[in-house]
Amino acid sequence: MSTESAAVAPRPAAVPSPTAVFVRLKLSLLRNGLRQSTGRTLAYIASVIVGLLFAAGAVLGLIALRGNDHVGALVVLLTGILTLGWAVMPLFFPTGDETLDPTRLVMLPLRPRPLIVSLLVASLVGIGPVVTLALITGSVIAVAHGTAATVVGVLAVVLVVLVCVSLARAVATASVRLLTSRRGRDLAVLSGLFIAIGSQGVNIAAQKLGRPDGLSVLEPLGNVLRWVPPASAVSAVEDAGHGAYGRAAAGLALTALALVLLLWWWQRTLTALMTSPDSSTLQAVEKDSARRGGNGERGLARLLPDGRTGTVMLRTLRYAWRDPKSKMAWATALGVGLLVPVVSSVQGNGSIYTAFSASALLGMQMYNQFGQDTSAFWMVASTIATPRDAYQELRARALTLAMVAVPFVTLVVVGAAAFIGPWSDFLEVYGLSLAVLGALLATGALSSALFPYSIPSEGNKNVAPGQGAIAWFSLFGGLLIGSVLCAPLLALTIWLHVAGLHHLLWLLLPVGAVYGTGIAELGLRLAAPRVARRLPEILVAVSKG
Repeated sequence: MSTESAAVAPRPAAVPSPTAVFVRLKLSLLRNGLRQSTGRTLAYIASVIVGLLFAAGAVLGLIALRGNDHVGALVVLLTGILTLGWAVMPLFFPTGDETLDPTRLVMLPLRPRPLIVSLLVASLVGIGPVVTLALITGSVIAVAHGTAATVVGVLAVVLVVLVCVSLARAVATASVRLLTSRRGRDLAVLSGLFIAIGSQGVNIAAQKLGRPDGLSVLEPLGNVLRWVPPASAVSAVEDAGHGAYGRAAAGLALTALALVLLLWWWQRTLTALMTSPDSSTLQAVEKDSARRGGNGERGLARLLPDGRTGTVMLRTLRYAWRDPKSKMAWATALGVGLLVPVVSSVQGNGSIYTAFSASALLGMQMYNQFGQDTSAFWMVASTIATPRDAYQELRARALTLAMVAVPFVTLVVVGAAAFIGPWSDFLEVYGLSLAVLGALLATGALSSALFPYSIPSEGNKNVAPGQGAIAWFSLFGGLLIGSVLCAPLLALTIWLHVAGLHHLLWLLLPVGAVYGTGIAELGLRLAAPRVARRLPEILVAVSKG
C-alpha cells in the first residue's frame, strides 16, 4: 500500500532556470522603460539604428582591409578600445542598465555561481553586445586566413565578448556602492568631459590614419597590445593564419585566463556585497562619529591658514569636490586647458603659446563666485559686515583658485615647452601666463560683485532662466577687460622682440608674476567694498535657481 502511495505521489514542480528568469527580467525592464514616454522610445530606436549602421560600416571597412599588412595592429587596437569602453561604461552611466545593481537581489535565495551565470547571460541582451559581436567578428574576418585561423577566430569572438561583458559586470559590482551614492552620480556629470576628450582623440587618430601609410603608425602599439587580453585572442587568429600555432594557443590561453580571473573577482565581490551590511547606515554613522571625535582637522585642512581665510579656502575646496556643477566646471577647465596644447602638438602645427589656455580657463573659475553658493549665500552674507570682511572672503577664494591654478599652469607650460618648444620661449610664456591668471582673478572678483547670477542645482543648465544675458556679459566683458589689463605686458614683450633684446626676455617671468599678483590684489580691493554694499542684491540674484 505504501508502495502504491509512493508511486502516485505528485512529483515536485521543476524549479525554473534562473537564467531564463533573468533574461525575461531584462526584456521586461527594457520594454517597460520604453513605455514611459514616446521620446524615450524614439531615442532608443534611433540609438539602435545608429549603432547597427556604425557596426555595419565598421565591419565592411574591416573586411575591405583584409590582406593589408597592418590590419592586425588595427584590430588589436580596436579590441583594446572596446574593452576599455566596457570597463568604464558602468562608472559613467550607472543608470543605463537597472540590472547592474545586484543589491536589488539581496533578499532572493540565490547562490553566487548561478547568479553570475544568469547575470552574464542577461548582459548579452542589448544593442551593446550586438555591436561588440559585430566589430569583433569583422576584426576576425579581416585577419583570418585558413581553416585553423577560422576555428581560432570562432573561439576568439566568444572569448572577447564574454570578457567585455564580464569586465563591465565585475566593475559595476565592485563599485556599486559608489555608483549609487552622490559621488557616483557625479561621475555621470563628468562623462561629458571624457567624451569630449575622447572625440578629440578620435579626430587626431582619424587624421593620422587617413595618410597613405597611416596604419603603419599603429604597429608599435599593436605589438604591445597583442599580448594584452582580450586583444591577444584576436591576435591569435592572425598567428594561426601564419602557422604560428604556439603563439595562437598562448593568445587564446591569456584571454581565457583573464576571463577566469574576472569571473573569480566578480564572484568574490558579489559574495561580499550580498553578505556584508550596508556601510551607508550604522557603520557610516560609527565612522563619522569616530572621525568627529578626533582632535583638530585632518589632511589638507591642517595646511591651510588659520582664521577666516583657511575656513573659506576649505569650504571652496569642498564645494569644488562635492558639488556636481562646480566639479564639472573645474574638471572641464583642467581637462580642456591640458588638451589644447596636446592636440596642437599632435597635429604638428602647435605653438607654445597654446599654453595660455590653462591660465585662461582656470582664471575664468573666479567669475560668479557667489552664484556657486546659490541660496546658501545668506550664510556667507551674514558674516560680512565691512569691506575688510568682503576682501578676506574674496581673497580666500582667489587663493584657493591660485593654489590649484599656479601648479597646473606651470605643468602645462613646461609640457608645451618640452613637446612643442622652443625652450627659449618658456620664461616668456610662463610670465605671460601668470599675468593672464592674475588679470582674470581681478576681473572675476569685480564681475562676481557686479554681475552675479544663479546656477540651478538641478538640470543641465548653468544659468537660471532670465539671467543668460548677465552671464554672457559678465564672462565676455571680463575677458575683454582682462585682455586690456594684460596689454602693458604684451607691449613690453613685443618691444623686446622688435628691438632684438632677446637676452632680456627672461625678465618677463618675474615681471609677469609680480604684475599678475599686483593686478589681482588691486581687483580684490576694488571688488570688496562693492560686495559689502550689494549683499542683498547679490543674494537675490544667486537665489533664483
